[in-house]
Amino acid sequence: TSISALIEKLPERSSSTLLVPADFEKDDDTNFHIDFITACSNLRATNYDIATATRLKTKGIAGKIIPAIATTTSMITGLSCLEFYKMAFQNKNIEEYKCGFVNLALPFVAFSEPIQAPKAKYLENEFTLWDRIDIQGGMKVKDFIEKIEKDHKVELMIISCGVSMLYATFMPGDKRKTRFEMTLEEVIEVATKKPIEDHVKSLTIEVLVADEEGEDLDFPFVRYYIKK
Repeated sequence: TSISALIEKLPERSSSTLLVPADFEKDDDTNFHIDFITACSNLRATNYDIATATRLKTKGIAGKIIPAIATTTSMITGLSCLEFYKMAFQNKNIEEYKCGFVNLALPFVAFSEPIQAPKAKYLENEFTLWDRIDIQGGMKVKDFIEKIEKDHKVELMIISCGVSMLYATFMPGDKRKTRFEMTLEEVIEVATKKPIEDHVKSLTIEVLVADEEGEDLDFPFVRYYIKK
């Protein structure tokens, strides 16, 4: 993946590695500070249905931030970054991670260990709500079904995306046969009655599967990468 390629380009970690803090400068376009802030803030805005901002508007807002709020902001940023370092170093020990509770008015600072995500199981495979099965796009429905059944030794019964059903074994024969030969992207647009927007890189697909005896199984969500 592109992320793996970027990780491989990073220099080897060593005790001699020196990190140099960067001073924020909004008027220097060559440092890409405003570009980074614009991208990150718009990602968050999109996640929470908040209106996005242009680069120019972001630059104006960034230049008017009142320094008086820096105490709390810097503390939360620092604590968040400490947890991010653990993720970046792929630390799998959940006891090493911490949830922070801070109230500077008291003052009160406390830490606790996060609760591990509940695990589910299908056949001999364990997974959590955060796990995904990654599948590249441009795949016909029949090929998608074949891949899921072959790779995971299950029988696929239903495919859905959000509230829209894309495929089901109980669909009328003609409809099921037609969708068999369509790509998932095409079926999604037909089922939702709207095109997949250009900025969408992947969609979460939910599948209902059963074992050889016909018993329903818990199964991870599929992250389906849209082929443009």
